[in-house]
Amino acid sequence: MLDLLIVGAGFSGLSLALAMQREGRRWWLVEQASQLGGTWRDNHYPGACCDIPSNLYSLSSMPNPDWTRLFPPQAEIEAYMNRVADVGGLRPFMEFDARVVSATWNEPLACWDVMLANGRMHRARALALGTGGLSRPQMPAIEGLAGFRGDIFHSARWRHEVPLAGKRVGVIGTGASAIQIVPAIAPTVTQNGGTLTLFQRTPAWILPRGDHRVGERTRERFRRQPWRQQFWRAVTYALLEWRAWPFTRHPGLLKQASRQALKHLHAQVADAELRRKLTPAYTMGCKRILISDDFYPTLTKPGVQLVDQAVVRATPGGVVTADGREHALDVLICATGFQVAGAGAPFAVRGLGGRDLNAVWAGGAQAHLGTVVSGFPNLFVMTGPNTGLGHNSMVYIIESQTRFVVEALKALDARRARAFDARPEVQAAYNEALQRKLARTVWNTGGCRSWYLEADGSNRVLWPDFTFRFRQRLARFDWGEFHAIGAGA
Repeated sequence: MLDLLIVGAGFSGLSLALAMQREGRRWWLVEQASQLGGTWRDNHYPGACCDIPSNLYSLSSMPNPDWTRLFPPQAEIEAYMNRVADVGGLRPFMEFDARVVSATWNEPLACWDVMLANGRMHRARALALGTGGLSRPQMPAIEGLAGFRGDIFHSARWRHEVPLAGKRVGVIGTGASAIQIVPAIAPTVTQNGGTLTLFQRTPAWILPRGDHRVGERTRERFRRQPWRQQFWRAVTYALLEWRAWPFTRHPGLLKQASRQALKHLHAQVADAELRRKLTPAYTMGCKRILISDDFYPTLTKPGVQLVDQAVVRATPGGVVTADGREHALDVLICATGFQVAGAGAPFAVRGLGGRDLNAVWAGGAQAHLGTVVSGFPNLFVMTGPNTGLGHNSMVYIIESQTRFVVEALKALDARRARAFDARPEVQAAYNEALQRKLARTVWNTGGCRSWYLEADGSNRVLWPDFTFRFRQRLARFDWGEFHAIGAGA
């Protein structure tokens, strides 16, 4: 029997796989796609790039001295992840085109039975869901969308075969993807009289990106003297980490950053009316803060227009906005994010007594330590509820969870127990404390509507503290927080 079955070959899956290799564990990884990469395999839209510096957006055990830019582009991140699998010797233990349809806790055998769409079953002592929070695109709930006769697709399902030159192209959304897509496609779209229309419901706070090329001399130093890259990784982490303070405790400290963002806007947009449309009316940080040097200038170019009205209805030839105007379009691109808050698991997960994880989470996703769920023994949810970040690298969170998985398996061995299950009262207390902390953060009090929040106003997405505190909390497996199941219990 496997010690651990990993579902998903993104950063979480790779981090876990490397750890299992180092520990000499019996493990296997299944991935529904034909290749690895997760978010960075699927999001290959024009201009796709990370907004965390490259030295920090990588596994600590697998540094990459060859990043060519401060902020890594999608193709380099995907190539890096493939290199991790190759150098780490992971591919012999990875199964592709293997979509999971169900995972069921087998109580008599104290293990997980995982069924694939191809009819195969894997049995494992423990199960790790590395399916990610940015894996299921969220199409907008717009009346008549199915009747649009032009080309329509989500930014995470980019159709490169669709011609954009000289077309009437619409983009819905002004989030992290949209502000990269618009500058990247505008020169092509506006050829030969084409138009690019960006539909904005709410403007974003945008700071300068400050991206730059990493020279060959620097890369060579990183190769020859790895401590240099480790030093800059630590510096970058510290510079980003301090931002947890204004986000989680004193939102008023964001005023200086707000002034910097407004200065950035005024420097790049001369038209007063366009500036008004692009100026947010909520506290900075309430929604994700974005970084870009070319988004604002693109909106001032001929053939590009901003419509600050929500799209309410689609017609066969375009869309209608809240002000009643119809906008004729040939192509509609939905940069509308992902199913994150309340999304649940992408397949049936049944724990003790046959309880279904998505049913348990119907009133709001909860986990203990953002990683394990009461009633689901030996199950690890990577990047689970309240592990998201608004200020630093998710790779740090993933590696913290990976360490916890290793410690949990060691704890089972040491106690000679077959399984562990989080105590419900411990999980409840943990989440009540989280929500109390979140209640005073800018994400909950900033006066905006964001994908961080569920319909009841609770925040089941973000971690409301410093990331090093998350790592400290998961540094050891405490049997006082769990029930032991089976021999040795």
